[in-house]
Amino acid sequence: MKKNIGNGMALYPTPVIVVGAMVGGKPTWTLVAHIGIPAHDMAMVSLAKAHYINRGIRENRVLSINVVDESWLDKAAATGAVSGNKTDKSELLGYTVGETGAPLATDAKLTMECTVADVYETPAFENFMVKVNNTFADESILNEKGDKPDFDKFKPVLFEMPGYTYLKTGDTIGKCMSFGKKA
Repeated sequence: MKKNIGNGMALYPTPVIVVGAMVGGKPTWTLVAHIGIPAHDMAMVSLAKAHYINRGIRENRVLSINVVDESWLDKAAATGAVSGNKTDKSELLGYTVGETGAPLATDAKLTMECTVADVYETPAFENFMVKVNNTFADESILNEKGDKPDFDKFKPVLFEMPGYTYLKTGDTIGKCMSFGKKA
């Protein structure tokens, strides 16, 4: 028998990302685990309204999504440990500036440069619907053809909300559409 455990969000774990944006001509960063996929070329980044970085995203209409793996988890976590309202976070990560003007974290092996298409507000959050303009992947995490990330090589860190824990991604268990077929 299933037990009703309330209205808690049960879609975790989700990938841990660092969002980058420019505020006042300087990069700022924040650790995020509220990310969604509404379409093949779109993402949704959900940020509490109080975040300093939101101002830059609203003003410039661009941001970067930098996917975290264990190699830079300490640096990534530091971006979420302090508020941009109180601390200048521009020096926390190395970066380059993308075509849109968004800062791209150099430590991230997978980065998406995005433009804001829409903003959906809830009482406490701004949900930025973004179009992925460019995706940059370190060659070490690409598949054999060199055209897509290989998640057996690149293992993003996942975040699970009820326990506030980081998880490692696992092993491939099969190809999509290979399950559920009768022999």
